[in-house]
Amino acid sequence: MKQQKTYHAELTEDGSGRTLTQEIIRRFRKNRMAVAALCVVALLLLISVGTVVVDLVTGKEVYRQFVVGQDLMMKLKGPSLQSPADWFGRDEFGRSIFFRVLWGTRYSLFIGLFTVGMATAVGGILGAVAGFYGGKLDNMIMRVMDVLLAIPYVLFAIAIVAALGASIMNLLIAMTIPRIPSMARVVRAAVMTVKDREFVEAARAAGSNDSRIIVKYILPNAASSIIVQSTLNVAQCILGIAGLSYLGLGVQPPLPEWGAMLSSAKSFIRDAWHITVIPGLAITVTVLALNIFGDGLRDALDPKQKN
Repeated sequence: MKQQKTYHAELTEDGSGRTLTQEIIRRFRKNRMAVAALCVVALLLLISVGTVVVDLVTGKEVYRQFVVGQDLMMKLKGPSLQSPADWFGRDEFGRSIFFRVLWGTRYSLFIGLFTVGMATAVGGILGAVAGFYGGKLDNMIMRVMDVLLAIPYVLFAIAIVAALGASIMNLLIAMTIPRIPSMARVVRAAVMTVKDREFVEAARAAGSNDSRIIVKYILPNAASSIIVQSTLNVAQCILGIAGLSYLGLGVQPPLPEWGAMLSSAKSFIRDAWHITVIPGLAITVTVLALNIFGDGLRDALDPKQKN
């Protein structure tokens, strides 16, 4: 126990005896922009879950009435305070932009989180195996990753969706595969920095097999790089989702995805500014919050960072 306390004390900047987790939280809380970004991300996640709960409780009545329900008498109506449905105005079919933006949050966030989760899992396994074993296996895996990295991300995703067809499932595949090589490289680099440490040699001497060493000892020590990269990748995936939907290759109308909303509204931008500005702001705020949160998390996890 005494040895463990000494180890934690050495991980702090001032020898105050704070644990590593406490020190990371302290650094993160001092970054006000990152804390504000975390609050925005938490609010977006709450909205996403809230829309799912509302659909379950109301039997999708709110969804049918305000999200996809058309009212041509309200076509292109500007924002007003008459009712929540009119707070952000109405689109070219008289649908409530406020409710469509709320329901669109879950498409962007859920697809982004699922994509990054799958890419991290697959890329993490490949990168961990390549970094731990090295040699011919490392060379083979990384050369395949290099080939995939040589293809521009957007073109790769467009090619996959164009070949498989436009649907949410195919969009998930198109957004996941191009992300795997970058995650594999991040995990490989992180694994190679810790695989020769003393605690790995001690675990091997104690009889632990390779899979146990990788999962229990190496990956937790490489988790900071993986978490930060994953956080930043979610923001990039949301932009990619919006871009593909804007091109008609992602989420298809009338589903309320932000990129699809921009695509259908671009013809009316001169007559009604709100139908393009508001979904665009939703994308901007979400991506900005995720990027700031990722930067703040990276600084907090960096033991050399002075706050």
